[in-house]
Amino acid sequence: MNTLRNQVQLIGHLGKKPEIINLENGNKLAKFTLATNENYKNAKGDRVENTQWHQLTAWGKTAEIAEMFLDKGKEVAIKGKLAYNSYTDKEGVKRYTTDIVVQEILMFGK
Repeated sequence: MNTLRNQVQLIGHLGKKPEIINLENGNKLAKFTLATNENYKNAKGDRVENTQWHQLTAWGKTAEIAEMFLDKGKEVAIKGKLAYNSYTDKEGVKRYTTDIVVQEILMFGK
């Protein structure tokens, strides 16, 4: 059951080309967004589309793969884990973020 702890799997479309950050130690960090869509009918019978945006980060070899093959609009499946972070903005307000740390990427299409 340990493999089920803190695991996320999503299929969606990339919102933009990954932003690649080359770290001083030679490692790479990729930051990008993924949109997932849910369609349903409301009480009136109208079709409703709900889009959720997810913040993704990838490290090392996974970041290198993201840099080489991913682009805006591409459909992908990702597997990763949730990571909660906080920072203080310019106005001194503490902000919280939820990111998905990508461990695997599966690309669809051409």
